[in-house]
Amino acid sequence: MSSGDTGAAFSGIPVAALDFYDDLEMDNTRTFWEKHKQVYLESVRAPMLALAAALEPEFGAAKVFRPYRDVRFAKDKTPYKTHQGVFVPVGPATGWYVQVSARGVSTDAGFYRADATRLGQIRDAIGDERTGAELEGLLAGLRAEGWEIGGDRLKTSPRGWPADHPRIELLRHRSLTAHHDLGFEPVVHTPELLDLVRADWRRMRPLVEWVDRHTRD
Repeated sequence: MSSGDTGAAFSGIPVAALDFYDDLEMDNTRTFWEKHKQVYLESVRAPMLALAAALEPEFGAAKVFRPYRDVRFAKDKTPYKTHQGVFVPVGPATGWYVQVSARGVSTDAGFYRADATRLGQIRDAIGDERTGAELEGLLAGLRAEGWEIGGDRLKTSPRGWPADHPRIELLRHRSLTAHHDLGFEPVVHTPELLDLVRADWRRMRPLVEWVDRHTRD
């Protein structure tokens, strides 16, 4: 659903949103959901829609994820997600993300998955001396500022790449993200959270643009 579904100004994430997810983690049932659905709509979904709308002029239209889990092939059959995410794409599974859960608010950016073609393009760029060093520098700067660099990685070297490649750890990534926890500090409940999310997304722009630049057709 696009961020244009609300006209309300962003005023922060209510304490009730964190409490809602605290309780949902303990009682992830349809009975609980139906009883507290209005809390979700008013204290979770509406503020996240407003946040997405406020960020849209700079970053683009957002996808506000549905609260229902796809349990068709999952061992865990609990029906509801225990977080609410908002994603702004710049390419397939690549872009900016913000989430609220019982643990507060967090921001991310990067690429979250890639098909064989796009992953090959990314690895070629990592393997290149100039563009690979550029990515290393971007990630080193983020780490130095306390960002968590994560993503799904192979345990072994990817096919076609030597185990002694100077950037073999990066080449093992099948996804690559930078993550920042804003937690549940008082500021997340205020309009100033918008400025924090915007600043985080701006800080991660070089990473998003690096991935986008090297995966274009």
